[in-house]
Amino acid sequence: MSDEPDPVVLPIEDSLDLHTFAARDVLSVVDEYLRAAGERGLREVRLIHGRGKGVQRAAVQARLAGHPLVERYVDAPEERGGWGATVVVLRTSFSPSARPGDGSGSLSPGG
Repeated sequence: MSDEPDPVVLPIEDSLDLHTFAARDVLSVVDEYLRAAGERGLREVRLIHGRGKGVQRAAVQARLAGHPLVERYVDAPEERGGWGATVVVLRTSFSPSARPGDGSGSLSPGG
């Protein structure tokens, strides 16, 4: 019997509210969510990190920078959360097993 809690299974939708996760888990949750969203065929997702002091926003956006599954990201428009959320455009062609920083996120031409 393991002391580890069972993983939480979440539906993969076009947005993810990160408030429900412990700060130490947020970046790994973002990685897994992006992978699952890409596998599901979502092209754009929204990560809700909150406004606060901007610490979580900075950490999430730092993770997105250069992420093999991310084409680009921007602060959400005001009606979708403003700087309390980040809109992420996923690449249309990627390796589902790609992990940040492992160099395996190769694209096909035009991707």
